[in-house]
Amino acid sequence: MNKSYDALIVGGGVMGCSIQYNLAERGMNRSLLFEKDVLGSGSTSRSQAILRMHYSNPETAMMAWESLKIFRNFEEITGVSSGYTQTGYLLAVPEHYRNPMLQNLQMQQHLGIDVNEVDSRFVQDLGLNAYPEEAEAYAWEPLSGFADPYSVTLGYANRSREFECEIQVESEVKGISIDRDKVVGVKTTDGDVYSDKVVVAAGPWSAPLLKEVGLDFGIETVRHQVFLLDRGEGPANKIPIIGDVSLNFSARPDIGNVIMVGVGEDEVVGPNEYNQSVDTDMLVKTQADLARRIPGLPDASFVGGWSGLFTVTPDWHPILSSIEGIEGLYVAIGFSGHGFKLSPMIGQVMSEIILGQESKSVDVSSLGANRFKEGQLMKSRYDMQVLA
Repeated sequence: MNKSYDALIVGGGVMGCSIQYNLAERGMNRSLLFEKDVLGSGSTSRSQAILRMHYSNPETAMMAWESLKIFRNFEEITGVSSGYTQTGYLLAVPEHYRNPMLQNLQMQQHLGIDVNEVDSRFVQDLGLNAYPEEAEAYAWEPLSGFADPYSVTLGYANRSREFECEIQVESEVKGISIDRDKVVGVKTTDGDVYSDKVVVAAGPWSAPLLKEVGLDFGIETVRHQVFLLDRGEGPANKIPIIGDVSLNFSARPDIGNVIMVGVGEDEVVGPNEYNQSVDTDMLVKTQADLARRIPGLPDASFVGGWSGLFTVTPDWHPILSSIEGIEGLYVAIGFSGHGFKLSPMIGQVMSEIILGQESKSVDVSSLGANRFKEGQLMKSRYDMQVLA
């Protein structure tokens, strides 16, 4: 290959494609993106694709809020619909988390996010059960919903190609080339490619690649199971998205009367060797838990499922920054289960960082790579870390 570019992007999921598009939108279109398989085939393809704004920190809440605006207008921007479907988002937490929840709501409202505390009657009016064994608190985001990860990835890729950016699929980056503490390119299965800027956004495969150049951020890959449960005949599914801290699951409506349920954030696995199916014992537990929240679930049938990967940092927040000591190296990694909903703004803030601009979109200085060695980790108000 032996060509030179203004920027090389490693990873063809929604993050890499968003970054490439946003660089082109800001004038840097001589870029090449590498994907070792096909676009959107990694974590992007296994996402629940939930769009919600509830977080414990303003950085992530603001990125989710601004990203939602882009998802809602995605077809105008890229020519491809994002598949945004508005359902609303219900957060349910045990009563002892009510004060932390209210702190989050106050922060969100200060940012202009449409969210409010609601009561158990509101929950019942949504067609859901208030958890009977313990008092709970609830929050409601009316504009939240879900989208289609593949369509979003494809939309960004198509627009990048219109900007004459290049995308190389089935081409794996095997190493980052560095000379005198400066990036000079990458080594791929198709040969060496040169650039003084390399952006790593390869999801679960980022950590092994970065370790080859001496960088270890303590990232782990965690297995996350997703079940599809069919409620059977009857009126079309009208439930909202549910973030259930009380019962430790997330759920969203899918096609017809199918409900998509996500569970698990504890099982550390390797990115290339893990069970991509689901566990029977977890399915049984999930059906029982879900039936406590959604009426009529005891008879729901299992119609499919899969396991994907969360790429988890020590504080369950992404790393969005340049790398100190290696000029020209940038990372957008460690999204810890909440990457897709942030992807439009990740592309914007990373393009600003790469182009040497201050981050005007959202201040992400607290999400830099140095925070771990400096002891400046981000915090969560809940045990359910994906809500960090």
